[in-house]
Amino acid sequence: MPDVRALFADYAAYHQTKGNKAFHRLGIPLIMLSLLGMLSRVTWTATWSMDIGGIAGTHILDAATLLIVIATIYYCLVEWRLAIPMFFVSLAFYIIGVKLPLWLNVVLFVLGWIFQFIGHSVYEHKQPAFFRNFVHLLVGPLWILNDVIPVVKRA
Repeated sequence: MPDVRALFADYAAYHQTKGNKAFHRLGIPLIMLSLLGMLSRVTWTATWSMDIGGIAGTHILDAATLLIVIATIYYCLVEWRLAIPMFFVSLAFYIIGVKLPLWLNVVLFVLGWIFQFIGHSVYEHKQPAFFRNFVHLLVGPLWILNDVIPVVKRA
């Protein structure tokens, strides 16, 4: 598993200017919030019955919950001290995103990506890091969280 400092250093190489960083601090949370809100509407339902006392149950899983679980596992492997607060941020974004109407989630998602591309095209003059390494889609939120809760010292 890559070291969080190496991931942050690689990510930071694509985010050097103050303007790009500012647009990312707005865009990344908007994307996270709205993505979780949209993915919460993609659900799978499983119904089962057990032989013991005829107990039946239904379990609903949504894509947002699955993404949070997968991302949290990855974050725990990379840096557990950031993984724990990121889980709670993700949970809060999930709760808010679920309550927002779908159209608003879509608008916020598009706006978040517009902010990302303004940061890169106007200020940074580099392509986004995830064009080269898809993992940076998970590194970005952790990088922003590390600004709020400085756990990892950056080079």
